[in-house]
Amino acid sequence: MTTEAFRLTSPDGKETELPVHTGTVGPAVIDVGKLYKEQGVFTYDPGFVSTGSCESDITYIDGEQGVLMYRGYPVEQLAAHSSFIEVCYLLLNGELPTADELDQFDHTIRTHTMLNEGMLNFFKGFRYDAHPMAMLSAVVGSMSAYYHDTMDVHNAEHRDIFAHRIVAKLPTIAAAAYKLNIGQPFMYPRNDLKYCENFLQMLFSVPAEPYEIDPVAAEALDLLFILHADHEQNCSTSTVRMAGSSGANPYSAIAAGISALWGPAHGGANEAVLKMLWEIGDASQIPKFVAKAKDKDDAFRLMGFGHRVYKSFDPRATIIRDMCHKVLNQLGHNDAPMFELALELEQVALRDEYFIEKNLYPNVDFYSGIIYRALGIPTSMFTVMFAIGRAVGWTAHWREMIADPHGKISRPRQLYTGAPERNYVPVGER
Repeated sequence: MTTEAFRLTSPDGKETELPVHTGTVGPAVIDVGKLYKEQGVFTYDPGFVSTGSCESDITYIDGEQGVLMYRGYPVEQLAAHSSFIEVCYLLLNGELPTADELDQFDHTIRTHTMLNEGMLNFFKGFRYDAHPMAMLSAVVGSMSAYYHDTMDVHNAEHRDIFAHRIVAKLPTIAAAAYKLNIGQPFMYPRNDLKYCENFLQMLFSVPAEPYEIDPVAAEALDLLFILHADHEQNCSTSTVRMAGSSGANPYSAIAAGISALWGPAHGGANEAVLKMLWEIGDASQIPKFVAKAKDKDDAFRLMGFGHRVYKSFDPRATIIRDMCHKVLNQLGHNDAPMFELALELEQVALRDEYFIEKNLYPNVDFYSGIIYRALGIPTSMFTVMFAIGRAVGWTAHWREMIADPHGKISRPRQLYTGAPERNYVPVGER
């Protein structure tokens, strides 16, 4: 990181020199830490659209060029050649593992997937129709009650144990939530299966008969988890960092991230895409709905198009689109018409000047819901799937934040627009 200086002069002529930090790639940042002390003003940036909240070496995004890299590796290369478990190691440790390191890490994850039986009993306290995300957040938060002996956030060994537990146990928690919803018995994890194979068998197997894992389904799930693994300082990741900055136990920080992800503007967008496609119905209705989306007086929006960061094509959308073809072709799922509708909608929108001008390209959510549905995963579980993939990114950011010797508790300021000071009036005189 290199540093220059930015000179700011106030209306009364007072000058402040603010450091300008330049990272490896990407825009430089102006350090405004002493602005209030020297100038008596705060910065104002609703939604933090132009604010760097931290220094990080985990993930880089270039929204203009459609670039996404984990630890410097383009996501396209990782999607084509890596596995989710290897990507987990990369995000947590900063480098790709050797063969021995990968084997050891994989073994650690496989052998820590079981839940304490008390945690399974916890599920029985939920209504049968409780939303899986509600259960996921609550049960992850409850892990602090079971593993309180290894929650010293300043202990590097404890941080490693926490990271392994989250990656290993979150699919088991998610599968248990699904089983409760459908009234089936919980299925225990199996150490002989790979990460995504194990998750599929916990979701869909039953004690009454053998379950055969479809390799295409496992491959598709692994790919989706890779693409969801991290995405820089998004809403849920920033939430994890903010919650963790107080020194709170890491399980509560991840539970906070899960809650933030639940919002329809964040993790719930792929479910909204399917609802939109059902509403459109068939290709003949596309022009009508495109016109509605372009009408500023109409509340209808084309879900799955555009992104807060990407101003060109979302690189993850291209990868998922190809996998969508493979899943539907090989599994022969009856949602193929919906996929064809999605493809037609994509082409119509990409040719329309309105969408081109506003950079409304398909994003990762546009196709991921179709794949999940083709795999037999219900819409209520879509955001849960996102959380399983993203948890390793949250954990990597939490570890980075906790280990930062210059870290501080997050404490944003505000522009106050309320009443000025006034005196209390007794109730009888009002």
